[in-house]
Amino acid sequence: MDVLERIERTRNDARESLGNVRDDRALEEWRIEFLGRKSETLTLLRSLGELDPDLRRKAGQAANALKGELEAAYGEKQAQLAEAKIRDASTLGRIDVTLPPRPLPSGRRHPVSQTQRDIIEAFVAQGYSVIEGPEVELDYYNFEALRIPKDHPARELMDTFYVEGGDRGESKVLLRTHTSPNQIRFMEKNKPPIRIVCPGRTYRNEATDPTHEWMIQQIEVLAVDEGLTLAHLKGTLFEFAKRIFGQERKIRFRCDFFRFVEPGVDMAIDCFLCGGSGCRTCKKEGWIEILGAGMVHPEILKNMGYDPDVYTGFAAGLGVERIDMLRRGVDDIRHYYENDLRFLRQF
Repeated sequence: MDVLERIERTRNDARESLGNVRDDRALEEWRIEFLGRKSETLTLLRSLGELDPDLRRKAGQAANALKGELEAAYGEKQAQLAEAKIRDASTLGRIDVTLPPRPLPSGRRHPVSQTQRDIIEAFVAQGYSVIEGPEVELDYYNFEALRIPKDHPARELMDTFYVEGGDRGESKVLLRTHTSPNQIRFMEKNKPPIRIVCPGRTYRNEATDPTHEWMIQQIEVLAVDEGLTLAHLKGTLFEFAKRIFGQERKIRFRCDFFRFVEPGVDMAIDCFLCGGSGCRTCKKEGWIEILGAGMVHPEILKNMGYDPDVYTGFAAGLGVERIDMLRRGVDDIRHYYENDLRFLRQF
């Protein structure tokens, strides 16, 4: 390749490279490559003395023209970049209404809140209303009105959080241990027919482990009307179980004891993992206990001003976290309140 071809090639390379320059740093690299001391342009100028006189004259004119052209292009590009900086600074802070909006981070409900809503909807669909009550409660509503005498083990400080200095006459102030007090408060002010669900936080002074927490979400169910029987309780809870655990569910009732119901029962569903054949989840029994229930004790109805010869009722209480653990296969209740996003993002 002769010297004139080298000059033309250098010109083309420089123009192509300059077109890709977008900032001052890239422009400086371009200057060093094509106008620096070791650049091809200056190398060509230094080699002119070795050429024949005729070729030297032509090559000298072409090389000097190249150098001048590249210096002019460099100055022009430098001015363009400076002008772009001024233009960008003048528009800084303006809102371009044509731009699409920035995506907002999406959240989701806590798994316990999701299951609580599903449970409530299962009863609302059957004609129940939702009521709430205070979390700081009187001893009367939490224990006495529910037939839990002063010598009952649930009264002990190891089970209940009492509020220091919160006595109201003969009734102490405490953090409610269940949401049943809401039922008493509602029955004091309302006459049958009654169909309510009472969701909320409850507190118990106990050590935490994979199946126990000092604060849990509970939902109480109450129905009072003429002619209600255990069959109505069974039908209501069966519909609840099908909505939460699947239409193919079977249920089982066994006798149990609770101070505020007579008779009392515990309710279990057939294991949805093994189909009742026995597995680790159901402890090889084929059944999973999910809640306690029963017919409202006649003494409670009488204390609320209802005639137990006319009105009967049933009640049920369930732990939301336990239901959610069964639905999702969670093995430790403490995961729900550790605020570990790796756990929460799964649901």
